[in-house]
Amino acid sequence: MNIYLVCNAGMSTSILVKKMQEAAAKKGLTDVHIEAFSVEILDERVDTADVVLLGPQIRHMLGDVQKVVNGKCPVDVIDMRDYGMIRGDKVLEKALKLVGKE
Repeated sequence: MNIYLVCNAGMSTSILVKKMQEAAAKKGLTDVHIEAFSVEILDERVDTADVVLLGPQIRHMLGDVQKVVNGKCPVDVIDMRDYGMIRGDKVLEKALKLVGKE
């Protein structure tokens, strides 16, 4: 399963990705791939996405991202508190719920 976090430059979400990977490892989820990148390259990666989560700083782009994804997978915005406090476990739970795995 591919979980993609998108933000302005893909930099600020990299710490969150690491925490999400740690949470996935604790749950024994070996088939989960989590990656962060800039919203500008989403159109190149959308075909391999199982869920796309936006950083709260670009939540205003939700409609645009949904158009790019075009119903291929769930799209949502990461909770600002979970993002700010780097709660990888909570963001992972959200992604899994969106794809019906939790």
